[in-house]
Amino acid sequence: MDHAQTSIPFVKYHGAGNDFIMIDDRSGTLEALMSEAWIAHACHRRFGIGADGLILVQPGRNGADFFMRYYNSDGRTSTFCGNGGRCIVAYAAALGIHQGACRFLGTDGWHEGKILPDGLVSISMKDVDEITQMDHEAVVLHTGSPHYVTFRKDIGSIDVFHEGRSIRNSPPFKADGINVNFVQLLHEGEINIRTYERGVEDETYACGTGVVAAAIASAFKSNAEVSSWSVHAKGGDLRVDFKRMSDHHFTDVWLTGPAVPSFSGNISLP
Repeated sequence: MDHAQTSIPFVKYHGAGNDFIMIDDRSGTLEALMSEAWIAHACHRRFGIGADGLILVQPGRNGADFFMRYYNSDGRTSTFCGNGGRCIVAYAAALGIHQGACRFLGTDGWHEGKILPDGLVSISMKDVDEITQMDHEAVVLHTGSPHYVTFRKDIGSIDVFHEGRSIRNSPPFKADGINVNFVQLLHEGEINIRTYERGVEDETYACGTGVVAAAIASAFKSNAEVSSWSVHAKGGDLRVDFKRMSDHHFTDVWLTGPAVPSFSGNISLP
């Protein structure tokens, strides 16, 4: 017997190659119909649309323009996603929710978003008030999601998949997982980055919270006074701005970069 299916529209966005399936759920009715397996299928690059994650625009609360519900490509709900946050700001503007500036809620709290005159999208990120030194080359910090940042002289030759997976599944991090960032300091204010993302369980072309973590960790490690960092990810360039209040306290953090639609369509939802 055939089961009824609902066809829902989506728009595929990417932020520096970090790609997402965007769905309008302002009715608040779709999330309950989406199983973990269905989301993972939709994100599959062979059998589905293909994406690093799926994002729902949901009704705002407490004065927010909207709520951002984020799922990793394994179908599980996750903590905040920086590039996804920038993409949802662009998508919400296309839906007419705002006119270029907004305040929205994510799982880690409030964020501001704005579309700049050059078309780039900026979002405010959470303050960082704790940085843990793991060894001489690595630190751990939380920028909306947990990140392990390790510094290397040449990240081009690193096997990010295997080395990142090994760190992500090491005893301190295995239970909850952690994102692993390999960072190359070019000079004060400029770095290269490659990231292994938990939930995706692979290297991604960019990771917004990872880019922020890498910039702040670079300022922390080098003791640089530079407050604006250019970050070169595999999928493109982003910028991180912040105010350094003390060695371990960074505030007024902003992530800026591209957030553009690539295609749209409809997908069947059981």
